[in-house]
Amino acid sequence: MPARRSAKLPHNIDVMLRRIEKAVEPYAKAALFELAEQGYTTAFEQLVACIISIRSLDEVTLPAARRLFQAARTPATVAALSSAQIDALIHPATFHERKAIQIQALARQVVEAHGGELPCDRELMLSFAGVGPKCANLALGIACGTKVISVDVHVDRVTNRWGYVQTKTPEQTMVALAAVLPKKHWININRLLVPFGKHICTGRLPRCSTCPVLEYCQQVGVTAHR
Repeated sequence: MPARRSAKLPHNIDVMLRRIEKAVEPYAKAALFELAEQGYTTAFEQLVACIISIRSLDEVTLPAARRLFQAARTPATVAALSSAQIDALIHPATFHERKAIQIQALARQVVEAHGGELPCDRELMLSFAGVGPKCANLALGIACGTKVISVDVHVDRVTNRWGYVQTKTPEQTMVALAAVLPKKHWININRLLVPFGKHICTGRLPRCSTCPVLEYCQQVGVTAHR
């Protein structure tokens, strides 16, 4: 059905995220937050899991990361594996062969240069092949408690659809959100908007008729919805 345009309330992000928290309760958590709840909480585990997750569905990422961590969880034990062994463990993640090489190299660098423990250092994380701002920020936020914003396709799409930011890329969205989003929400914005974007505020035909924050959403770019 065509998207309905009615008068919208000013964004109240505290209320919006509180409502979204309740709305996403029935759905699976975002992969890295799920892994953290299962005990995979080190910066190394979170960063490696995020590398695995790139261009892969959570349904693929979670079992792949668990298989790897059941075989090797620390930089030293991962570094001791061959790239072929890592590849076999993380398959069928997208680009698994390349990711296996990146994970092995990352583990070896941490062992050789950092005493076997990955520091909570954003610039260091970004220096590793395969690691971009999204993964560095997720690892820092989840494992280190650092106040950073991680923007994936869901966070980018949803916040632009709300009209909360007006940007063209996830990188621009990260900068724009840092200027308007209260810091207390910086880590949780990803935790909440990933399942919200997957199941409610979907890319095609978003479920606007049952959206808990419709009254605040400008529905930018929405031409039809459920």
